Amino acid sequence: MNSPTPANARISIIGAGPGGLTCARILQRHGIPVTVYDRDPDGSSRDQGGSLDLHEDDGQLALREAGLLEEFFALARFEGQEMRQMDPAGSVHAHHVPDVGDKDSPEIDRGQLRDLLLGSLAAGTVQWGRTLESVSGPADGPRTLTFIDGTAVEADLVIGADGAFSRVRTAVSPATPLYTGVSFLEAWFDDMEIAHPELSELVGKGSAHAADGERGLFAQRNSGGHMRVYIMRRVPMDWLAAKGLRPDDTEGIRAHLLGEYAAWSPRTLRMITDNDGAYVDRPILALPVPHTWEHSPSATLLGDAAHLMPPLGVGVNLAMLDASELALALVRSATIDDAVRDYEKTMLPRSIETARMLEGAAESLLAVPGPGEGRPGPAQP
Repeated sequence: MNSPTPANARISIIGAGPGGLTCARILQRHGIPVTVYDRDPDGSSRDQGGSLDLHEDDGQLALREAGLLEEFFALARFEGQEMRQMDPAGSVHAHHVPDVGDKDSPEIDRGQLRDLLLGSLAAGTVQWGRTLESVSGPADGPRTLTFIDGTAVEADLVIGADGAFSRVRTAVSPATPLYTGVSFLEAWFDDMEIAHPELSELVGKGSAHAADGERGLFAQRNSGGHMRVYIMRRVPMDWLAAKGLRPDDTEGIRAHLLGEYAAWSPRTLRMITDNDGAYVDRPILALPVPHTWEHSPSATLLGDAAHLMPPLGVGVNLAMLDASELALALVRSATIDDAVRDYEKTMLPRSIETARMLEGAAESLLAVPGPGEGRPGPAQP
Protein backbone atom coordinates (compact mmCIF):
# COMPACT_ATOMS: atom_id res chain seq x y z
CA MET A 1 0.00 0.00 0.00
CA ASN A 2 1.04 3.62 -0.39
CA SER A 3 2.31 5.15 2.84
CA PRO A 4 -0.22 7.69 4.17
CA THR A 5 0.55 11.23 5.20
CA PRO A 6 1.07 11.60 8.97
CA ALA A 7 -1.91 13.95 9.31
CA ASN A 8 -4.23 11.32 7.79
CA ALA A 9 -2.63 8.25 9.37
CA ARG A 10 -3.89 6.11 12.21
CA ILE A 11 -0.99 6.36 14.67
CA SER A 12 -0.98 4.10 17.72
CA ILE A 13 1.54 4.31 20.55
CA ILE A 14 1.85 1.33 22.85
CA GLY A 15 2.94 2.36 26.36
CA ALA A 16 2.10 5.43 28.44
CA GLY A 17 5.55 5.92 29.92
CA PRO A 18 7.62 9.09 29.49
CA GLY A 19 8.63 8.17 25.93
CA GLY A 20 5.19 7.31 24.63
CA LEU A 21 3.52 10.29 26.28
CA THR A 22 6.20 12.72 25.07
CA CYS A 23 5.72 11.51 21.51
CA ALA A 24 1.94 11.87 21.79
CA ARG A 25 2.20 15.37 23.27
CA ILE A 26 4.46 16.70 20.51
CA LEU A 27 2.29 15.14 17.79
CA GLN A 28 -0.83 16.76 19.26
CA ARG A 29 0.92 20.14 19.50
CA HIS A 30 1.33 19.93 15.73
CA GLY A 31 -2.22 18.78 15.02
CA ILE A 32 -1.45 15.12 14.29
CA PRO A 33 -3.98 12.69 15.81
CA VAL A 34 -2.63 9.84 17.96
CA THR A 35 -3.92 7.22 20.38
CA VAL A 36 -1.94 5.75 23.26
CA TYR A 37 -2.74 2.28 24.62
CA ASP A 38 -1.54 1.19 28.06
CA ARG A 39 -2.07 -1.94 30.13
CA ASP A 40 -2.52 -0.05 33.44
CA PRO A 41 -6.15 0.29 34.56
CA ASP A 42 -5.67 4.05 34.93
CA GLY A 43 -2.99 6.70 35.33
CA SER A 44 -2.59 6.23 39.08
CA SER A 45 -3.05 2.49 39.52
CA ARG A 46 0.53 1.61 40.50
CA ASP A 47 3.74 3.09 41.81
CA GLN A 48 5.65 4.64 38.92
CA GLY A 49 9.11 4.28 40.46
CA GLY A 50 11.77 6.57 41.80
CA SER A 51 13.54 9.74 40.80
CA LEU A 52 14.81 10.65 37.32
CA ASP A 53 17.44 13.19 36.30
CA LEU A 54 16.55 14.88 33.03
CA HIS A 55 19.52 16.21 31.07
CA GLU A 56 19.72 19.48 29.18
CA ASP A 57 20.69 17.86 25.88
CA ASP A 58 18.04 15.14 25.68
CA GLY A 59 15.24 14.88 28.29
CA GLN A 60 14.91 18.64 28.73
CA LEU A 61 15.24 19.16 24.98
CA ALA A 62 12.24 16.87 24.48
CA LEU A 63 10.22 18.73 27.11
CA ARG A 64 11.01 22.01 25.35
CA GLU A 65 9.56 20.58 22.12
CA ALA A 66 6.56 19.43 24.16
CA GLY A 67 6.07 22.96 25.53
CA LEU A 68 6.47 21.70 29.09
CA LEU A 69 9.96 22.75 30.11
CA GLU A 70 8.92 25.54 32.48
CA GLU A 71 6.33 23.28 34.12
CA PHE A 72 9.09 20.71 34.60
CA PHE A 73 11.36 23.27 36.23
CA ALA A 74 8.54 24.19 38.63
CA LEU A 75 8.39 20.55 39.79
CA ALA A 76 12.07 19.63 39.56
CA ARG A 77 14.36 19.23 42.56
CA PHE A 78 17.59 21.03 41.66
CA GLU A 79 19.09 20.06 45.02
CA GLY A 80 18.68 16.45 43.92
CA GLN A 81 21.76 16.89 41.72
CA GLU A 82 23.91 16.51 44.84
CA MET A 83 25.93 13.27 44.72
CA ARG A 84 28.04 11.62 47.44
CA GLN A 85 30.54 8.84 46.79
CA MET A 86 31.19 6.91 49.99
CA ASP A 87 33.06 3.85 51.20
CA PRO A 88 31.35 0.98 53.09
CA ALA A 89 32.03 2.78 56.37
CA GLY A 90 30.03 5.80 55.22
CA SER A 91 33.02 8.14 54.79
CA VAL A 92 32.55 10.54 51.87
CA HIS A 93 35.38 10.45 49.30
CA ALA A 94 33.79 12.56 46.57
CA HIS A 95 31.00 15.08 46.90
CA HIS A 96 29.30 16.96 44.09
CA VAL A 97 27.18 19.92 45.17
CA PRO A 98 25.32 21.68 42.34
CA ASP A 99 25.94 25.37 41.76
CA VAL A 100 23.09 27.79 42.37
CA GLY A 101 21.03 27.90 39.18
CA ASP A 102 22.51 24.64 37.82
CA LYS A 103 19.95 23.15 35.43
CA ASP A 104 22.15 20.40 33.99
CA SER A 105 20.22 17.41 35.35
CA PRO A 106 17.60 18.22 38.02
CA GLU A 107 15.56 15.39 39.51
CA ILE A 108 11.86 14.68 39.25
CA ASP A 109 9.82 11.73 40.50
CA ARG A 110 8.77 9.44 37.70
CA GLY A 111 5.14 9.73 38.79
CA GLN A 112 5.29 13.52 38.67
CA LEU A 113 6.74 13.45 35.17
CA ARG A 114 4.03 11.07 34.01
CA ASP A 115 1.31 13.26 35.51
CA LEU A 116 2.78 16.34 33.83
CA LEU A 117 2.71 14.64 30.44
CA LEU A 118 -0.73 13.09 30.93
CA GLY A 119 -2.19 16.44 31.92
CA SER A 120 -0.94 17.98 28.69
CA LEU A 121 -2.80 15.55 26.40
CA ALA A 122 -6.27 15.90 24.96
CA ALA A 123 -8.95 14.02 26.88
CA GLY A 124 -9.27 10.42 25.76
CA THR A 125 -5.81 10.22 24.17
CA VAL A 126 -4.77 7.37 26.47
CA GLN A 127 -6.89 4.23 26.48
CA TRP A 128 -6.26 2.45 29.78
CA GLY A 129 -6.57 -1.26 30.50
CA ARG A 130 -5.50 -2.20 26.97
CA THR A 131 -2.82 -4.89 27.15
CA LEU A 132 -1.38 -5.62 23.72
CA GLU A 133 -1.25 -9.30 22.79
CA SER A 134 0.14 -9.16 19.26
CA VAL A 135 0.94 -7.06 16.20
CA SER A 136 0.12 -8.59 12.84
CA GLY A 137 -0.24 -7.51 9.24
CA PRO A 138 2.13 -6.72 6.39
CA ALA A 139 5.27 -4.62 6.90
CA ASP A 140 3.90 -1.90 4.63
CA GLY A 141 0.70 -1.77 6.69
CA PRO A 142 -1.84 -1.51 7.92
CA ARG A 143 -1.02 -3.33 11.16
CA THR A 144 -3.60 -5.06 13.33
CA LEU A 145 -3.20 -4.59 17.07
CA THR A 146 -4.90 -7.36 19.05
CA PHE A 147 -5.45 -6.88 22.78
CA ILE A 148 -5.89 -9.56 25.41
CA ASP A 149 -9.53 -8.55 25.90
CA GLY A 150 -10.19 -9.77 22.34
CA THR A 151 -10.56 -6.33 20.76
CA ALA A 152 -8.48 -5.23 17.78
CA VAL A 153 -7.69 -1.99 15.97
CA GLU A 154 -5.86 -1.14 12.76
CA ALA A 155 -2.92 1.26 12.63
CA ASP A 156 -0.93 2.76 9.78
CA LEU A 157 1.94 3.24 12.25
CA VAL A 158 2.45 1.43 15.54
CA ILE A 159 5.09 2.89 17.86
CA GLY A 160 6.50 0.54 20.48
CA ALA A 161 7.13 2.52 23.65
CA ASP A 162 6.29 -0.51 25.77
CA GLY A 163 9.58 -1.12 27.55
CA ALA A 164 11.88 -4.06 28.13
CA PHE A 165 9.42 -6.78 27.16
CA SER A 166 7.92 -4.90 24.24
CA ARG A 167 5.21 -6.69 22.28
CA VAL A 168 5.73 -4.32 19.38
CA ARG A 169 9.42 -5.29 19.18
CA THR A 170 8.43 -8.78 18.07
CA ALA A 171 6.98 -7.27 14.88
CA VAL A 172 10.38 -5.98 13.76
CA SER A 173 13.05 -7.88 15.73
CA PRO A 174 13.55 -11.30 17.38
CA ALA A 175 15.81 -9.79 20.09
CA THR A 176 14.98 -10.39 23.76
CA PRO A 177 16.54 -8.88 26.90
CA LEU A 178 19.36 -10.79 28.59
CA TYR A 179 20.35 -10.79 32.25
CA THR A 180 23.47 -8.72 32.94
CA GLY A 181 24.52 -10.72 36.00
CA VAL A 182 23.76 -7.81 38.36
CA SER A 183 20.55 -7.54 40.35
CA PHE A 184 19.05 -4.73 42.43
CA LEU A 185 16.84 -5.04 45.47
CA GLU A 186 14.79 -1.89 45.91
CA ALA A 187 14.02 -0.68 49.44
CA TRP A 188 11.67 2.21 50.32
CA PHE A 189 11.96 4.74 53.13
CA ASP A 190 9.26 7.20 54.21
CA ASP A 191 9.23 10.40 56.29
CA MET A 192 13.01 10.71 56.12
CA GLU A 193 13.52 13.74 58.35
CA ILE A 194 11.44 12.34 61.23
CA ALA A 195 11.69 8.54 60.92
CA HIS A 196 15.19 8.23 59.43
CA PRO A 197 17.22 11.33 60.43
CA GLU A 198 20.57 9.47 60.46
CA LEU A 199 20.07 8.24 56.92
CA SER A 200 18.88 11.67 55.85
CA GLU A 201 22.13 13.18 57.09
CA LEU A 202 24.22 10.40 55.53
CA VAL A 203 22.68 10.64 52.05
CA GLY A 204 22.10 14.41 51.85
CA LYS A 205 19.61 16.03 49.50
CA GLY A 206 20.42 13.99 46.39
CA SER A 207 21.99 10.56 46.11
CA ALA A 208 24.79 8.53 47.64
CA HIS A 209 26.71 5.52 46.36
CA ALA A 210 29.06 3.04 48.03
CA ALA A 211 30.64 -0.21 46.78
CA ASP A 212 33.24 -2.73 47.88
CA GLY A 213 34.02 -4.50 44.58
CA GLU A 214 31.40 -7.23 44.97
CA ARG A 215 28.31 -5.34 46.09
CA GLY A 216 27.02 -1.80 46.40
CA LEU A 217 24.32 0.48 47.78
CA PHE A 218 22.78 3.43 45.99
CA ALA A 219 20.45 5.76 47.88
CA GLN A 220 18.30 8.30 46.06
CA ARG A 221 16.10 10.97 47.61
CA ASN A 222 12.61 11.37 46.15
CA SER A 223 10.07 14.11 46.73
CA GLY A 224 7.76 14.27 49.74
CA GLY A 225 10.33 13.04 52.25
CA HIS A 226 10.75 9.65 50.58
CA MET A 227 13.92 7.77 49.62
CA ARG A 228 14.73 4.62 47.68
CA VAL A 229 17.81 2.47 48.11
CA TYR A 230 19.04 0.03 45.49
CA ILE A 231 20.97 -2.89 46.99
CA MET A 232 23.23 -3.97 44.12
CA ARG A 233 24.84 -7.40 43.89
CA ARG A 234 26.36 -9.86 41.44
CA VAL A 235 24.03 -12.86 41.81
CA PRO A 236 22.22 -15.46 39.68
CA MET A 237 18.89 -14.22 38.38
CA ASP A 238 17.07 -16.83 40.48
CA TRP A 239 19.06 -16.10 43.63
CA LEU A 240 15.98 -15.77 45.84
CA ALA A 241 14.71 -19.26 45.06
CA ALA A 242 18.26 -20.66 45.16
CA LYS A 243 18.61 -19.36 48.73
CA GLY A 244 15.21 -20.72 49.73
CA LEU A 245 13.74 -17.23 50.06
CA ARG A 246 10.40 -15.83 48.93
CA PRO A 247 9.89 -12.27 47.65
CA ASP A 248 7.58 -11.53 50.60
CA ASP A 249 10.02 -12.90 53.21
CA THR A 250 11.31 -9.49 54.22
CA GLU A 251 12.99 -10.62 57.43
CA GLY A 252 14.63 -13.60 55.75
CA ILE A 253 15.96 -11.45 52.90
CA ARG A 254 17.23 -8.85 55.38
CA ALA A 255 19.09 -11.49 57.40
CA HIS A 256 20.67 -12.86 54.23
CA LEU A 257 21.77 -9.39 53.11
CA LEU A 258 23.29 -8.62 56.49
CA GLY A 259 25.44 -11.71 56.06
CA GLU A 260 26.59 -10.56 52.62
CA TYR A 261 27.29 -7.03 53.87
CA ALA A 262 28.79 -8.11 57.20
CA ALA A 263 31.97 -6.05 56.68
CA TRP A 264 30.03 -2.81 56.17
CA SER A 265 29.51 -0.35 59.01
CA PRO A 266 26.25 -0.13 61.00
CA ARG A 267 25.92 3.42 59.64
CA THR A 268 25.63 2.29 56.01
CA LEU A 269 23.76 -0.88 56.90
CA ARG A 270 20.78 1.28 57.89
CA MET A 271 20.07 1.34 54.15
CA ILE A 272 19.40 -2.41 54.43
CA THR A 273 17.85 -2.70 57.88
CA ASP A 274 15.64 0.39 58.28
CA ASN A 275 13.45 0.22 55.17
CA ASP A 276 9.68 0.61 55.43
CA GLY A 277 8.05 -2.45 53.91
CA ALA A 278 9.20 -5.20 51.59
CA TYR A 279 12.09 -5.38 49.16
CA VAL A 280 11.49 -5.44 45.40
CA ASP A 281 13.72 -7.72 43.31
CA ARG A 282 14.87 -6.04 40.09
CA PRO A 283 17.28 -8.09 37.95
CA ILE A 284 19.07 -5.81 35.47
CA LEU A 285 18.46 -6.74 31.84
CA ALA A 286 19.81 -5.38 28.57
CA LEU A 287 19.22 -5.98 24.88
CA PRO A 288 22.05 -7.49 22.82
CA VAL A 289 24.47 -4.96 21.33
CA PRO A 290 24.07 -3.84 18.61
CA HIS A 291 20.32 -4.05 18.34
CA THR A 292 18.87 -3.06 14.99
CA TRP A 293 16.14 -4.23 12.64
CA GLU A 294 15.06 -4.13 9.03
CA HIS A 295 13.08 -1.00 8.26
CA SER A 296 9.32 -1.30 8.33
CA PRO A 297 7.16 1.63 7.15
CA SER A 298 4.42 0.76 9.64
CA ALA A 299 6.23 -0.05 12.90
CA THR A 300 9.12 1.37 14.92
CA LEU A 301 10.43 1.47 18.48
CA LEU A 302 11.63 4.00 21.00
CA GLY A 303 13.19 3.91 24.46
CA ASP A 304 13.76 0.58 26.20
CA ALA A 305 11.79 -1.23 23.51
CA ALA A 306 14.53 -0.19 21.07
CA HIS A 307 17.65 -0.11 23.24
CA LEU A 308 17.30 -1.47 26.77
CA MET A 309 20.54 -0.70 28.65
CA PRO A 310 21.79 -0.86 32.25
CA PRO A 311 20.18 1.88 34.40
CA LEU A 312 22.98 4.44 34.39
CA GLY A 313 21.04 7.65 33.90
CA VAL A 314 20.46 7.49 30.14
CA GLY A 315 17.32 5.38 29.69
CA VAL A 316 14.49 7.87 30.16
CA ASN A 317 16.52 10.69 28.62
CA LEU A 318 17.11 8.67 25.45
CA ALA A 319 13.47 7.55 25.37
CA MET A 320 12.26 11.14 25.48
CA LEU A 321 14.80 12.24 22.86
CA ASP A 322 13.68 9.35 20.64
CA ALA A 323 10.07 10.41 21.16
CA SER A 324 10.78 14.01 20.26
CA GLU A 325 12.75 13.14 17.14
CA LEU A 326 10.15 10.64 15.92
CA ALA A 327 7.29 13.07 16.48
CA LEU A 328 9.12 15.89 14.69
CA ALA A 329 10.00 13.56 11.80
CA LEU A 330 6.29 12.81 11.45
CA VAL A 331 5.50 16.53 11.52
CA ARG A 332 8.05 17.31 8.79
CA SER A 333 7.67 14.33 6.45
CA ALA A 334 5.35 13.77 3.52
CA THR A 335 4.62 10.14 4.44
CA ILE A 336 4.79 7.82 7.44
CA ASP A 337 7.44 5.76 5.65
CA ASP A 338 9.65 8.82 5.11
CA ALA A 339 9.31 9.82 8.75
CA VAL A 340 10.24 6.41 10.14
CA ARG A 341 13.27 6.22 7.84
CA ASP A 342 14.40 9.69 8.89
CA TYR A 343 13.96 8.89 12.59
CA GLU A 344 15.74 5.53 12.50
CA LYS A 345 18.62 6.99 10.51
CA THR A 346 19.53 9.05 13.59
CA MET A 347 18.19 6.95 16.46
CA LEU A 348 19.76 3.59 15.62
CA PRO A 349 23.40 4.76 15.32
CA ARG A 350 23.04 6.85 18.48
CA SER A 351 21.54 4.01 20.51
CA ILE A 352 24.14 1.52 19.26
CA GLU A 353 26.98 3.86 20.21
CA THR A 354 25.53 4.45 23.68
CA ALA A 355 24.75 0.76 24.23
CA ARG A 356 28.32 -0.17 23.35
CA MET A 357 29.63 2.33 25.88
CA LEU A 358 27.36 0.91 28.58
CA GLU A 359 27.74 -2.77 27.69
CA GLY A 360 28.76 -4.54 30.90
CA ALA A 361 28.61 -1.25 32.80
CA ALA A 362 26.25 -2.64 35.43
CA GLU A 363 29.37 -4.25 36.91
CA SER A 364 30.92 -0.80 37.38
CA LEU A 365 28.31 -0.02 40.03
CA LEU A 366 29.98 -2.60 42.25
CA ALA A 367 33.55 -1.40 41.68
CA VAL A 368 35.52 0.62 44.23
CA PRO A 369 36.33 4.06 42.73
CA GLY A 370 39.83 5.46 42.82
CA PRO A 371 40.84 8.27 45.20
CA GLY A 372 38.61 11.28 44.68
CA GLU A 373 36.78 9.56 41.85
CA GLY A 374 33.05 10.08 41.67
CA ARG A 375 30.66 8.09 39.60
CA PRO A 376 27.05 8.63 38.69
CA GLY A 377 24.85 6.04 40.26
CA PRO A 378 22.03 4.12 38.66
CA ALA A 379 18.81 5.65 37.48
CA GLN A 380 15.58 4.14 38.72
CA PRO A 381 15.09 0.82 36.85
